[in-house]
Amino acid sequence: MPLNKDDLEEVVEELEQYKGRHTELISVYIPAGYDINSVQKQLEAETSTAKNIKSTSTRKNVTDALEKIIRHLKTLKKTPKNGLALFAGDISKSEGQQDIQLWAIEPPIALKARLYRCDKTFVLDYLKQQLEVSEVFGLLVMDRKEATIGVLEGKRIEVLQNLTSGVPSKVKAGGQSSQRFHRITEGLTKKFYKRIAKEMKKIFYDNEKLKGILVGGPIPTKDEFLDEEYLPTKLHEKVIGRVDIGGSDESGLKELVQKSQKILAKQEIIHEKQILEEFFRKIGEDKGMAVLKEEDTRRALKYGAVDTLVLSKGLDKELSKDLKKEAKRIDSDIEVISTETEEGEQFANLGGIGATLRFAV
Repeated sequence: MPLNKDDLEEVVEELEQYKGRHTELISVYIPAGYDINSVQKQLEAETSTAKNIKSTSTRKNVTDALEKIIRHLKTLKKTPKNGLALFAGDISKSEGQQDIQLWAIEPPIALKARLYRCDKTFVLDYLKQQLEVSEVFGLLVMDRKEATIGVLEGKRIEVLQNLTSGVPSKVKAGGQSSQRFHRITEGLTKKFYKRIAKEMKKIFYDNEKLKGILVGGPIPTKDEFLDEEYLPTKLHEKVIGRVDIGGSDESGLKELVQKSQKILAKQEIIHEKQILEEFFRKIGEDKGMAVLKEEDTRRALKYGAVDTLVLSKGLDKELSKDLKKEAKRIDSDIEVISTETEEGEQFANLGGIGATLRFAV
């Protein structure tokens, strides 16, 4: 089962603490959809190679870690939906005492990377990238000739589909009359718009992580597409910005994201404001259905009453980790609030710990 963002952050923080005495900590990344048996065979070959390591202790630690990963892979019938990140190695703090541990992580977002590395530290960059992803945004850049559909996950832009219309740009010599040509091009354009909408529906309609959609293109084209509501209502309501740009290919997606920074920042702020507005409303009006400060929050957690645990991002890490652990035990939602808004700063100044409740305690 995929980890959520908060769980992933805790695992990454834990793994960052470990340092090998030699190049003996193993990191393996298996991309989503990749054949797990191929990875198993590769690691078995690496086990044979590791037997050539001169240092007896390093050789033993590397081969034991590899064998631990291989044994785990044999328990899986296929690669998990979002891929798999595996880390294994000797984390013993005492020289001469071995403590080989294994972490097998299915991340919240599909892995693209394939990697095997043996080093003094675990390779965590690909997981850290996922921690930057708070929302997923659909991207569409288009003109009458071409459309490119993509997705923005954190800072990563991925092209998902490219479409061309086949709409001619001008009347060929000896061609149709101007009116007839206009009718033909308009008909082809409408068919193209319908194809774009169909692809957008196929890609985004059932995506629960989709926060919003950005549409870019020349002024008449994108506005025509949106105003005539080719998109299904569910997706049309997700459009948070339409941006004037010239490109309709991959470079157009990058330009769209660049010109939408204020829109994207506003979305994150809106979400945080909504969380805190509801929290402060319950504190002020709905007596007994929200708590503030650590003592009352811990009491509510103890009784299983917490619906959503609300923590400030600036909170002490160990304290935050402990409270999250208690919240997960009773299946509470967890919201971590930045201090970049007036409300977020106010919440931090009040202690940065609170919760909305399922029932009064």
